[in-house]
Amino acid sequence: MTIAEIKNTVEGKMDQSIEAFKHNLTKIRTGRANPALLDTVHVDYYGAMLPISQVANVSLLDARTISVQPWEKGMGAKIEKAIRDSDLGLNPSSMGDLIRVPMPAMSEERRKELSKVVRGEGEGAKIAIRNLRRDANEAIRKAVKDKLASEDEQKRCETDIQKVTDRHIIVIDQLVAAKEQDIMAV
Repeated sequence: MTIAEIKNTVEGKMDQSIEAFKHNLTKIRTGRANPALLDTVHVDYYGAMLPISQVANVSLLDARTISVQPWEKGMGAKIEKAIRDSDLGLNPSSMGDLIRVPMPAMSEERRKELSKVVRGEGEGAKIAIRNLRRDANEAIRKAVKDKLASEDEQKRCETDIQKVTDRHIIVIDQLVAAKEQDIMAV
């Protein structure tokens, strides 16, 4: 692997880590309603476990209520049960063929707990980024050892990778701060 390939690969992997971190943050609920909150809930649809978004229309009624409209009449009860049984702490209610999922207000204790969870997720993402940096630096050292690159290129590349790492860690810090702000604001 050339030095340029190593740099491109590590940057791509770091971007993927950021995307995975963003996805994990959507699973942590704030007091606000967000249709993406139900993405992790799966429903039994004729023997196959499918995400709710594939068997119903999920949208917002207002800032604190998600509406779920099943595409088939018989799916309402199954969707309601799946939401209730999920670990999200939500209590859906049916109104004809529309399922309303109100977001309960959070206590101060729960907000602090979620804030800790967000910081823990952020720390996990930073560790993943640092591990990618370490792997890239090892690959560069191996390239120098195998005489595929010079020591000057090694130093330059390690500096570049450190800059990319720092940039990605700043993005993670910003995402953590924004999510904590969301949790505390509601």
